[in-house]
Amino acid sequence: MVTIRADEISNIIRERIEQYNREVKIVNTGTVLQVGDGIARIHGLDEVMAGELVEFEEGTIGIALNLESNNVGVVLMGDGLMIQEGSSVKATGKIAQIPVSEAYLGRVINALAKPIDGRGEISSSESRPVKQQ
Repeated sequence: MVTIRADEISNIIRERIEQYNREVKIVNTGTVLQVGDGIARIHGLDEVMAGELVEFEEGTIGIALNLESNNVGVVLMGDGLMIQEGSSVKATGKIAQIPVSEAYLGRVINALAKPIDGRGEISSSESRPVKQQ
């Protein structure tokens, strides 16, 4: 017969408590109600800000522009052909913006600041503020 010692049990419980990871991640998500003509209507993005970037489950990025009480109008920054009613959307917490630096001079970028001129990515080390003259 196996004997159970109270000190062994308390040590095991103590170790488990110390190893417990209590990280909580809150994600603002919504559901696509309607999509068409480059616009998606989203329900459930209650905490989204005007101009905030949102990401659809298939990877398309959008910008939240029309904030109404029961839905959010999002402009799609891609073809959005795979987005369907019922798809999930999550807010990124980032406002749409374009960085300004000497690394962007002479480059062709899209509305999400991604280079489309075939000259490669713009690294963050290149992306430093323009000096005031």
